Amino acid sequence: MIQLVRKWLDRHFSDPQILIMIFALILGFVLVYSFADMLAPVLIALVMAYLLEGMIAFLVEWRIPRLPAVIFVFLLFLTLLVFLLIWLLPLLSRQIAELVQELPSMISSGQKELMALPDRYPDFVSEQQIRQAMGFMASELTQVLQSLFSLSVASVRGLITVVIYFILVPLLIFFFLKDKSLIMNWLSLFIPKDRGLLTRVWNEVNQQITNYIRGKVWEIIIVWVVSSIVFSMLGLQFSMLMGLFVGLSVLIPYIGATFMTFPVALIAFFQWGLDQNFLYTVIAYLIIQALDGNLLAPLLLSEVVNLHPVAIIVALLVFGGLWGFWGLFFAIPLATLVHAVIKAWVAQMNAAKSKPVST
Repeated sequence: MIQLVRKWLDRHFSDPQILIMIFALILGFVLVYSFADMLAPVLIALVMAYLLEGMIAFLVEWRIPRLPAVIFVFLLFLTLLVFLLIWLLPLLSRQIAELVQELPSMISSGQKELMALPDRYPDFVSEQQIRQAMGFMASELTQVLQSLFSLSVASVRGLITVVIYFILVPLLIFFFLKDKSLIMNWLSLFIPKDRGLLTRVWNEVNQQITNYIRGKVWEIIIVWVVSSIVFSMLGLQFSMLMGLFVGLSVLIPYIGATFMTFPVALIAFFQWGLDQNFLYTVIAYLIIQALDGNLLAPLLLSEVVNLHPVAIIVALLVFGGLWGFWGLFFAIPLATLVHAVIKAWVAQMNAAKSKPVST
């Protein structure tokens, strides 16, 4: 048994480049898993700098020096950030406040609609079933309100954290962009020179993740804008807020679209009851999701590695369980990384097997 294990290890881990790649992956995982909370501003800044690097590279290709390109892109980023703080966040916070204020009356009207169902459809639903459903919804709502209260108690600490993030993250983004070559040269001192396999994996993952993030950003914006416009035309309350959540739901394949069906349907039900407006809203939402899944997402993400739905769901479960929201956010890029590593590993082993033995 020991001999079999030793032969398997020699066959799969004898290549130094494979060992370098595995060590780099384990080190990165341990650092992120152990220090994610402390290094959250650094990680957020790294992600934002990674996104902005594409715009800088585009300007550099047009023969614009890197430093002016960095300054221009960074100022554009700050302008967008100020725009979000001045216009978008107050609008969303106002809709959230209105939702909280109108929630009791919406629940009351929803209860009346539910209690009328046994009279309308006595063969399908009974009063006891309605009361059980209402009791379940009341308990769930109580838990949600308790969670919101606990968040409000910690709002002062949260506000301080947000202020610190708004100061540190832009500074880190600027220095990551401006001193990219210096940072990369410093990091290369700790990486062995024989890193061809690691470089190939990084190049493939970098291309795939760049395409994925760029496509997802555009997908979120398009779905958000279209959903907000459609909900507003239908007269749905909190259309901007619902549109934003529908747009963000595309970050989590399959699960996000399914989960957002319930808030949209509930808001429409509390507002109109089971009439034609409710039906139009649900149908419009399903059409938006169908167009996104079958037309928009394939168009924007055509260059991304096609992962099997089972692989995507497993990645969501594993990385979401490890890192919560951020694990769900980066589940697809991380799954792409795993896919690229396995493919490069197999290719490296096949190349080693096909190499003629010198005598």
